[in-house]
Amino acid sequence: MGTPDFAVPVLKLLVLNDYRVTAVYTQPDKPAGRGCRMAFSPVKQEALSLGLKVAQPVSLKEGESVEELAALKPDVIVVAAYGQILTQAVLDLPKYKCINIHPSLLPKYRGAVPVAASILNGDSFTGVSIMQMDKGLDTGPVISQAQIPVLGYDNTGILTHKLSLMGAFLLLEILPDWIKGRIPPRPQDDSAASYFSAITRESGEIDWSEPAEVIRRKVHAYYPRPGCFTRWQGKNMKIIDALPQPKIQGAECGHVIVLSDGSAGVATGNGILKIVKLQMEGKKPMSSVEFLRGQRQFAGSVLPS
Repeated sequence: MGTPDFAVPVLKLLVLNDYRVTAVYTQPDKPAGRGCRMAFSPVKQEALSLGLKVAQPVSLKEGESVEELAALKPDVIVVAAYGQILTQAVLDLPKYKCINIHPSLLPKYRGAVPVAASILNGDSFTGVSIMQMDKGLDTGPVISQAQIPVLGYDNTGILTHKLSLMGAFLLLEILPDWIKGRIPPRPQDDSAASYFSAITRESGEIDWSEPAEVIRRKVHAYYPRPGCFTRWQGKNMKIIDALPQPKIQGAECGHVIVLSDGSAGVATGNGILKIVKLQMEGKKPMSSVEFLRGQRQFAGSVLPS
């Protein structure tokens, strides 16, 4: 069970390693793009390419959808970013339980945005947890964990991809022993649990009075969605990549300067934020060096906070 790109490596590796995938459950098709055409989820696309049965129930609560799942007689249900909380009726179906791959070191960052949360908080390390599911939100006992460093260039897109591969390989490592009953799941310490609030488009609006490092974390945490942005000449300017630099005396927050390498820098509440890559509304992404060549008046302007 899964829906976004995060779940695709799990499905691929299960099939490549000769696990019999009787069905793939994913969220219903949704309209996407300017034409609002119905789009398949990444997991559905991969499942169809592998010739697997795809099921897309609107809900997996009591009723016909649960009966259809029960008829498959699953030995184990593997979940990776499916998008629905499973009822007890579903959790009780498989002999070897429902297990979930979650991209954080539980009990840290339970919920929907763990990867962005680790970047926003400046964590040195993050990881994946494989847990036995229960009725709570990421509260089940942990079967296994693995961790990796959070690097300076990591954004949510890059880090999610790394964790998806790690989770897939970790699943393959533990699954044989889990099925044989050789891994006792470890209860989570609820007193150490943390949750992160939902991220909205407004979360990405830059306040230049914040420190450069804080803004840099937001730029990386909110990429690719919802994106970090400011406004210039009445249009949205998305900041795609940025680096903190030492503070320059006398520069007011939001003031745009030209750095020694020709890139744009913006004064913040503490330090200068070097803009590596940006995208103006309706335009293609480009380096700030390239942008300044065509928009020299950008230097010296003051961006709103």
